[in-house]
Amino acid sequence: MRDIADPIMIEDSSTSLTDIALQYNPPISSPSVSNQTDKNIHRSSRMNTIFRIPLTLREYILLMIITILATLASLLAIKLWSKYSQPNTITVSGIPNISLNARWSQNGVTAAGGHGAGNATNQLNSPFGLSIDDDQTIVIADWGNNRIVEWKKGDKKGRVFSSGHNQINIYYQLHYPTDVLIDKATDSVIICSNGNGRVLRWPRRSGSTEREVLINGISCYGLAMDDQKLLYISDAASNEIRRYNTGDQNGTVIAGGHGRGDGLNQFDDAFYIFVDQKQAVYVSDNENHRVMKWDKCATEGIVVAGGHGVGSALTQLNFPQGLFVDTLGTVYVADSRNNRVVRWPRGAQQGFVIVGGNGLGERATQLNAPWGLSFDWYGSLYVVDSSNNRVQRFSLE
Repeated sequence: MRDIADPIMIEDSSTSLTDIALQYNPPISSPSVSNQTDKNIHRSSRMNTIFRIPLTLREYILLMIITILATLASLLAIKLWSKYSQPNTITVSGIPNISLNARWSQNGVTAAGGHGAGNATNQLNSPFGLSIDDDQTIVIADWGNNRIVEWKKGDKKGRVFSSGHNQINIYYQLHYPTDVLIDKATDSVIICSNGNGRVLRWPRRSGSTEREVLINGISCYGLAMDDQKLLYISDAASNEIRRYNTGDQNGTVIAGGHGRGDGLNQFDDAFYIFVDQKQAVYVSDNENHRVMKWDKCATEGIVVAGGHGVGSALTQLNFPQGLFVDTLGTVYVADSRNNRVVRWPRGAQQGFVIVGGNGLGERATQLNAPWGLSFDWYGSLYVVDSSNNRVQRFSLE
């Protein structure tokens, strides 16, 4: 038996380490072939000398351990780079592709507002809908202040770039905006001004006055846009969802439109909406305490969340508001009067509380009337905590 202190000669009669090294580091040819050949022979002689240094068994084992650890460190570095340097929770269409096993931090971080109700630039007043840009900038429909506020990540206050100034009848002003949508193609926002029945487009650029009324005379509440840039608007009074082409003032009814009710072809306060890649429309059917899905060209919808009456059981919702759907068809809904956000996987008979649900309050683990919700590029969840006058961010763990 070899003693642990006996030297080991790392050399083989048929293939030396020098040969192996030269296979992976072949000499580079140059115009001076003979001169370069002499240099390669000299290098080969030196390498043979190096690799013939005797190693003890202990040293050999240590060398192997160092090699294995270095390999593991490289694999870990690649994994971390893939996780944090690329937005790998997002698809090309911009809809998160989130694992069914995903979990979010239970302690929300205030991303906007949180300084009580008011109209200062560090305050919000009963905010409703929101939209998240690629750089994690939040655009908020500040309902009680009749304005839209843009809040960049890490800022202590927002930038007001459209305001109603409490004047209802001015054509381009806002009155109780309920939702807002970022249109990246035009560097603008589309706003649902519910109080005066208009959908407007406002530029995001500072100082610009290029405003436009897109739709007039509609009891709009929620907004969505599909991959083809078609605009979808929920009409809470008519209990229908309409789709609009560019320049179209009338639109086409693609869901509801059969009066107020609880039938599968009806809504009772059609509020927030979401459109997936197949142009299926999801609707928070507020007073029916359910979320409905209408496939493209369908004549009625199917219940995908709630639908078992008002309540706090996991099979129930209590006046649902904002919603979002990921690429797996999982529905995320702001269950406003249960003060929680619930996740319903496709085909599930009940939901799962992912944040909130810890009673009404203003602690980091609590919500008070969650309203709008959305996700950023990295899968973090943003919730408009309306009665706490703030937007909370819950990071993906």
